[in-house]
Amino acid sequence: MTKQKLILIGNGMAGMRCIEEILIHSPDCFDITVFGSEPHVNYNRILLSTVLQGSTKLEDINIHSLAWYKENNITLFKGESVTHIDTKRKIIKTDKNRETMYDKLILATGSSPYMLPVKGSDKEGVLGFRTIEDCQEMIKISKQYKKAAVIGGGLLGLEAARGLLNLGMDVQVIHHSGFLMERQLDRAASAMLREELEKQGMSFLLNKHTDEIIGGNRAEGVRFNDSSKIAADLVVMATGVRPNVNLAKKSGIETNRAIIVNDYLETSTPDIYAVGECAEHRGMTYGLVAPLYEQGKVLARHLCQIKNDGYRGSVLSTQLKISGIDVYSVGEFKENQGTKAITISNMLDGIYKKVVFREGKIVGAVLFGDTSEAIKLSQMINEKKDLLQAEKVQLFPSQHEKENAVTSMPLTDIVCNCNGVTKGAIIEAVQKNDLTTVDEIKNCTKASGSCGGCKPLVTDLLTYIQSDEFDEIIEQKTFCTCTHLSEDELVREMQQYQFETVQQVREILKFKDMKGCSLCEGGLHYYLDMMNPHYENNRHSLFTTENEQAVLLHDGTYAVVPQIHGGLTNVQELRNIANVAERYNISNIRLTSDQRIQLIGVKKEYLPLVSEEIDRGLQHLYERTVKNVSVYIGKGTCICQYEPALALSNELDKQLEYVKTPCDIKISIASCSHIAENVTTSDIGLRRIDRGWEIYVGGSSAEARSGELFYVAETNEEAVEVSCSLIQYYRETGNYLETVGSWIERVGIVHVREVLFEVDNREYLMKQLSSERSRAITYLL
Repeated sequence: MTKQKLILIGNGMAGMRCIEEILIHSPDCFDITVFGSEPHVNYNRILLSTVLQGSTKLEDINIHSLAWYKENNITLFKGESVTHIDTKRKIIKTDKNRETMYDKLILATGSSPYMLPVKGSDKEGVLGFRTIEDCQEMIKISKQYKKAAVIGGGLLGLEAARGLLNLGMDVQVIHHSGFLMERQLDRAASAMLREELEKQGMSFLLNKHTDEIIGGNRAEGVRFNDSSKIAADLVVMATGVRPNVNLAKKSGIETNRAIIVNDYLETSTPDIYAVGECAEHRGMTYGLVAPLYEQGKVLARHLCQIKNDGYRGSVLSTQLKISGIDVYSVGEFKENQGTKAITISNMLDGIYKKVVFREGKIVGAVLFGDTSEAIKLSQMINEKKDLLQAEKVQLFPSQHEKENAVTSMPLTDIVCNCNGVTKGAIIEAVQKNDLTTVDEIKNCTKASGSCGGCKPLVTDLLTYIQSDEFDEIIEQKTFCTCTHLSEDELVREMQQYQFETVQQVREILKFKDMKGCSLCEGGLHYYLDMMNPHYENNRHSLFTTENEQAVLLHDGTYAVVPQIHGGLTNVQELRNIANVAERYNISNIRLTSDQRIQLIGVKKEYLPLVSEEIDRGLQHLYERTVKNVSVYIGKGTCICQYEPALALSNELDKQLEYVKTPCDIKISIASCSHIAENVTTSDIGLRRIDRGWEIYVGGSSAEARSGELFYVAETNEEAVEVSCSLIQYYRETGNYLETVGSWIERVGIVHVREVLFEVDNREYLMKQLSSERSRAITYLL
């Protein structure tokens, strides 16, 4: 197949993340060429401040080496800028008179520092802070001059100021606002930050507007619009950035503040896309790493023709370490009409925390000095979770709880938001690859390799892994004692050879015991059933009828369960069951724990007649399946509607009958928000709220473990679709006898969300589930 020619304009972090994802999904689909205006390989621009501060070397911030481009057959043109795009002929032209054709083109031109249009801004010694060259020039100047002015009290300005202080310069920060970092902090947190930075040697001029850079050929000072002035040999402008859109504009591509893109990062011109700081999506531009990486992933899937829901925008969160001070903000952290806040201020220890609520849900937060709750708060905002009063109290743990934060983190918790790396993934990487440093973890998993905000947490996790108290070993066990293969290895081999019988599996894969054991007997049948649509499971079961509808009892009679979807029946059906019981002398009728009716004492000769005469037929009773859905209706004075819960349980029972699963699945439904315990301790639990259904996954009553909020479905139909597609994805990726909760811990709830949040994925999984159900019905009937 002829490869399509893909050109990436811009060798920065967002565009190259898209290329990385393309190499994962379709490495042989594109002939890739990259043009970068800077004379460097792809590097982490965010870490330039650490280079300036002296804690990192320039070579350490490179993301990809020249060897990596070569290994992946990527043609890289460094220090070469694209000057024109001929969108009709699909040709780009560069400043070195190179012409290159493309089939697909990605614009990742980023942004440029905004240089204030004031008199003297072109003098020697006036710099932005955006590139390696800017960083190197500041280091050079610091060796000759000692007075520096940084214009801009945002993150970039403060980072530059900290670096210049480390280089031995006297630094003054000039800011137009009355408080620092107003986009990331509220006034209280900003005041605490200013106090800490002043202790480190910075000085601040607030509410100041620059009028002129004074001096001869080079900068000698800054004059303000109130006629006051300061001396400065170096002036760093950190007053924001502007998206680079000139190339797009000249080429007739629609722009506003940035290049306008849709949910699939498509521009107004066919086959041309844009990602990163140069892209404007639904009126928003993003400068943080996580949203830009998310855009890159979406575009890669789209280019590789993998169906997805597209990019929907991001909840902005910032976790930083400014001059050694931990700072975090997310969402709507400034109070306004309709919001309320919980605030904790500990001036003695330099800690400030504020969580903002709207209608019982967290919508924003600011943390200063202690950001240990950052991950938890981000998840709560993304989940739009309604918090009970007790949960609000637990938002800020005690010192003892904080000291054990890494220990108590679930394996599925995200440690690195930029790259979506979980605690479990880091532990597994450390154990498998004998990693001993944070840098090795970064190179292996990418955790802490982007914005660097999670580096303290990664460090704490590594310390915990290397400590005596660590006991979370993630190891690959053999599937059973009959084989040397792990379960993953066994499944891969079975997929490769397409076996037809259990004996074939044992012989070709050289099992140590050809007779097998109870574990591999059931497991091999299960996997063959999943992989081979024509496979018929002929193993003996506990059930004596051909279609597994009756259980043999100690007295030689049988027990059967009439099919009642959702536990919802009517007078006519009940009368029919009673008549059948009376007609065939069925002595006992009981109500089961899962809200069904069981007929006990059916004689063998009557089984076919009972099955035929029960209106809805008999329920199939084979093991490892989705059990009858249990419905819980409000108690006491609760007058909430129960009909939606009954309708939902009825539909789920219909969709999931006959479907076998790796392990039994218990589904519980609560008719309203007044009931919680049974729902949150089920494998899958659904609870009715004012805007639809909360769906919890991974609970267990046996282990007294609460499930995590997975999704909020607005309608019954959406709740059915999400629940059923989740179960099908579990069937396709779960291990034999692995519970839903263990599966969620292993693969990560974030990963499962990413799969199921895409409507096309859910449609595919629903089709697969329907096909499996049809196959099972055909076989049984």
